Amino acid sequence: MSASAVFILDVKGKPLISRNYKGDVAMSKIEHFMPLLVQREEEGALAPLLSHGQVHFLWIKHSNLYCIHPTWCPWRWVWGLSAMVAAQAKRGWAEDRSCTAHLCGLGWGQGQVEMRVVARDRVEVRGLYSIYFAINGTFSLTLLPLVVATTSKNANASLVYSFLYKTIEVFCEYFKELEEESIRDNFVIVYELLDELMDFGFPQTTDSKILQEYITQQSNKLETGKSRVPPTVTNAVSWRSEGIKYKKNEVFIDVIESVNLLVNANGSVLLSEIVGTIKLKVFLSGMPELRLGLNDRVLFELTGRSKNKSVELEDVKFHQCVRLSRFDNDRTISFIPPDGDFELMSYRLSTQVKPLIWIESVIEKFSHSRVEIMVKAKGQFKKQSVANGVEISVPVPSDADSPRFKTSVGSAKYVPEKNVVIWSIKSFPGGKEYLMRAHFGLPSVEKEEVEGRPPIGVKFEIPYFTVSGIQVRYMKIIEKSGYQALPWVRYITQSGDYQLRTS
Repeated sequence: MSASAVFILDVKGKPLISRNYKGDVAMSKIEHFMPLLVQREEEGALAPLLSHGQVHFLWIKHSNLYCIHPTWCPWRWVWGLSAMVAAQAKRGWAEDRSCTAHLCGLGWGQGQVEMRVVARDRVEVRGLYSIYFAINGTFSLTLLPLVVATTSKNANASLVYSFLYKTIEVFCEYFKELEEESIRDNFVIVYELLDELMDFGFPQTTDSKILQEYITQQSNKLETGKSRVPPTVTNAVSWRSEGIKYKKNEVFIDVIESVNLLVNANGSVLLSEIVGTIKLKVFLSGMPELRLGLNDRVLFELTGRSKNKSVELEDVKFHQCVRLSRFDNDRTISFIPPDGDFELMSYRLSTQVKPLIWIESVIEKFSHSRVEIMVKAKGQFKKQSVANGVEISVPVPSDADSPRFKTSVGSAKYVPEKNVVIWSIKSFPGGKEYLMRAHFGLPSVEKEEVEGRPPIGVKFEIPYFTVSGIQVRYMKIIEKSGYQALPWVRYITQSGDYQLRTS
């Protein structure tokens, strides 16, 4: 991956920060981004890649800022699509013209696919998705939502986006809240970070802990003759400094699982998955080695073991400190941890999840003058567990007024700007069932248009519980000084995108 430049814009499209790494994209090209963004929003065709002439903008939005990476591609290759994509497609491609092309050198595989040009800058691939294309010295095609970015070295769009999100993460580590004001107040540090994050368009150091060793927000006294490269930059363990000391050595482990669920109006589960993370907070002296063991129910992909009564983790992603060769051999998670907070691993489970909090709703209209909504919530998890901070968002008609509520537990509040009633329950034990009734007045003249009914949303957090059954079996801490350390483990299950449709 190589990047031409990075821009940070405010909500009006005015550049706050810009760094041109290679000089192949004129700085004035960024003026075309905001008009193009507004135009695409009005057309309802907004995409993560926007193109203007020979320049393509890969962008993300964070708070009230836009972070943009423009790339350059010569149009002559686009007009020469027939020659570059398939040697056998000797005639020029026109709209609605179909053919079979042999694709090679693609990041998503090789082989023959059926393609049809549907517009000058769009190709349809049968059985897949519509794709944008841009052609460089060879060619580059990338499926949406992985958008394409091309440079003279055929940049990988997913790596560009990974770098942009990592840049945002580093800024948040420094400034806590990343917004226009924090960028203006710290523009010198932002420029220093951009120079260290990337060199001539190639990512260098993106670890915030390393960057904080030599790009600080406090004043430092200069000691002549002692200037040197921070040891973590050249150290084999770049993510941890030597000489760390604590009076009390401890490790805090958080196993956090988010439940994504979508239930239709008939009560059938349409989508369910678990997204989990294992986060550590490390306060250990020296250079310790940690070994983490999970319970026997947990399987990783391609283990070849029986799947009966087991949890198979998918999309497993480890922190760079984990020794992957050791993990590949015996599935032991062995690592020298960074100091402080970090995410050790993340995973996903595509499994049928029983709804932890089940919602039933009944909506009745009376003589077009009032509406009554009854909502019943039931905890479908273990009785010894308790869900905290439960919020049930029930949609109501946009023209409703005069709200009245009656709840068996908790409190209900009408939020007119969102057209929802939020039923809040501080503590919801497993196996319990609660009821809420809401009464609203309606205008005498009914709307001609029939409104759609948004789904009911649920938020919750259940401590000391994991829906997948994953558990930390042991945490071994090995350090040459032989000190004793205490590992603490906490389990949390919380709602992710948790929705139940209404009839």
